[in-house]
Amino acid sequence: MNSSLKSPSVSFVFGILLTLLLQITSISAGEPVPEGWQQIAMRKPVKPEFSYLPQGSFDGKGALAISAAPDQTESHGAWVKSFPIKGGQGYRFHVWRKTEGLAVPRRNAVVKITWLDEKGNLIPSRVQGADDRVRPVFPADGNTNKAGWTEVTDVYPVPTEATQAKVELHLRWAGQGRVLWSLPELNPEAAPAQRIIRLASAHLRPRNGKSAMENCQQFAPLIAEAGKKQADLICLPECLTMCGTGLDYADVAEPVPGPSTEYFGKLAKEFNLYIVAGLLEQSGDLVYNTAALIGPDGKLVGKYRKVCLPREEIEHGISPGKEYPVFDTRFGKLGMMICWDVHFPEVARNLANNGAEVIAMPIWGGNPTLAKARAIENQVFLVTSTYTDPDRDWMKTTIIDKEGKMLSIGKDWGTLVMAEVNLSQPKLWRFLGNFRERIYRERPVEGFVEPTETR
Repeated sequence: MNSSLKSPSVSFVFGILLTLLLQITSISAGEPVPEGWQQIAMRKPVKPEFSYLPQGSFDGKGALAISAAPDQTESHGAWVKSFPIKGGQGYRFHVWRKTEGLAVPRRNAVVKITWLDEKGNLIPSRVQGADDRVRPVFPADGNTNKAGWTEVTDVYPVPTEATQAKVELHLRWAGQGRVLWSLPELNPEAAPAQRIIRLASAHLRPRNGKSAMENCQQFAPLIAEAGKKQADLICLPECLTMCGTGLDYADVAEPVPGPSTEYFGKLAKEFNLYIVAGLLEQSGDLVYNTAALIGPDGKLVGKYRKVCLPREEIEHGISPGKEYPVFDTRFGKLGMMICWDVHFPEVARNLANNGAEVIAMPIWGGNPTLAKARAIENQVFLVTSTYTDPDRDWMKTTIIDKEGKMLSIGKDWGTLVMAEVNLSQPKLWRFLGNFRERIYRERPVEGFVEPTETR
């Protein structure tokens, strides 16, 4: 028989099969995961699927992927890695995130960072006392680029005793879809500068004014005083162009921008501060109860139309607003609400959801306990200017901090209320940590559900 027609040797066939087996094994094993990254599941029945995509990121750095398991109602797991750090200095965490098919990315795709000592234990809290511990932090979502990648980044001061940071990249509560994490970084960076600002409020009820402009002019001395004391913002009261004039809402209504915002604009520019003024706005056939924000350049920055109207304004034909705008200022993000709004949690929560760090609230009168609640539950500073007599157990002209404390209270008419606050200092709650960070990640998917039956 011709040797060229003989059957292949056993060793040759075994070699081919072994090569194919190794190739299959290599494919099924996937690409090697970058050093240090491990997989965890919250419970075995909800373990998601993990993979590493070497070309999975828009910048070519690769991506750690987590996908909802097809045979599960819900999946929850995370990529985890411990980074060595030097305690007592600042660190910036940074990662790019892309989600596909996730219902609520802010809840479904979350970064969690825990500062630990050399033994892997939580650090004793210097703020709350040794019986508490430094709690995890949750970096916020930033901008999303055209390719759908969202930047998740923040700078943190690290506890002195910390030697490692445990970084967890989560997919949680997902019935479908996946998240890609383009390899994160944790690098030393100077802690952000303290943002210390001065908030002011006018404790003044206009008297004997015969027109909208005469009422506006009565606030000029307090605005000047706020400017001389280097206030960043002064809040004026609600419907200030009508109060004490004997005129009706519609009688003093004007366009915004209009004569009153022009007048306050000159003062804002002269004294280099922001002014929030409660006005009546005429827009076509409609009248709104409006808070106008005027900037230190003298121009209208924006306005908020009161969403929640009491019966008195409804009876006078005032129309409700529908939006919750938040404005960038030189000191931070500012929202506004007006009087009756304070009795409903939705208004302040929507402003906080939109990024407000400070809320200015012109108010005729209202429940001070609810005002404190709005500040506490949203972790914002609330600046109020009221017409209520300070001796009454009712609303105050004040600045309320994140703990619900009134930092300064107007006691005499025609006086200025001021307080210095630090926007960069989070309130660390006992056993809870930074609650403002957690609000974003843990609040409900939607707000109040409309009842199915009329009561």
